[in-house]
Amino acid sequence: MGNYSPGPNPEFLRPNADFNPPPPPRVRRRRSWSYAPATYSLVAINCLVFLVMLAHHVSAAGPNVDQLMYWGADNAGSVLIQGQWWRIVTAMFVHVGIIHLATNMWCLWNLGLLAEPLMGSTGVLTVYILTGAAGNLLSTFKNWWVAYPELMDLTKRFHGSVPIDQVLGLFSPGAGASGAVFGIAGALIILLNSHRLPVPRAELKRLRKSVIYFAALNLAIPFFFNFGASAMHAGVRIDSMAHLGGFSCGLLFAAPMVPRIGAPRDLFLFRLRVTIGMVVGILVLFGFYLAKLPG
Repeated sequence: MGNYSPGPNPEFLRPNADFNPPPPPRVRRRRSWSYAPATYSLVAINCLVFLVMLAHHVSAAGPNVDQLMYWGADNAGSVLIQGQWWRIVTAMFVHVGIIHLATNMWCLWNLGLLAEPLMGSTGVLTVYILTGAAGNLLSTFKNWWVAYPELMDLTKRFHGSVPIDQVLGLFSPGAGASGAVFGIAGALIILLNSHRLPVPRAELKRLRKSVIYFAALNLAIPFFFNFGASAMHAGVRIDSMAHLGGFSCGLLFAAPMVPRIGAPRDLFLFRLRVTIGMVVGILVLFGFYLAKLPG
């Protein structure tokens, strides 16, 4: 018995038949560079700086102090005594080895992709720079006061004329994007609590809780790590002040803001400008205070 193939259904061939073909399946578009240009650019700049350092024979596993300082790491003595304030910004693009870079970029990637739809590309770039600067300024303040007694002893021993290399040797260098990463996390904690966001509250609570856990865990880790490093007389420390300064500035940065999604564009841009002006003013005043520290 042969195969039977039925002919076309005449109903489908009538030009006025009420037949609507199913819609084509939705194809999920891959995220392009334009989805989060600030996040992609910041990750690329950090990686590019590290590659340039490697091309100049800097150790991938652990650059030494001189190498870190040459490429822009922060140092309280260099900033407050030599006036190299640009290090407050450059230090957030310099990393102490491949593992340090990889962990910071992984966090920056994930938090940035979540933050950029809420605060825009300008917001992400600004919060990265300003909160990273806040973390480095607070770290500079702390490192100065920790080393200040030794600096006074050196000043007495050398009768006020201390060789600059000995002065700078009192201060440990600081580098990395972690202060800025914590700043983005702090801003997200505030913005994800906004009732303007057209997202189910349960989803927002889940996202916000995960960011809070991330911040709390990573703010606690340095204390245990540094305790162990001190016990083993290791030279590497995690700069908890940079983390705390960046995180606090991120909370402050987002407090007056509204999310870009769900808010009128004019209101979002106005609040963003107000926020930037406020935070810049506070950081400038803090910088003037640091410049007047005794030394």
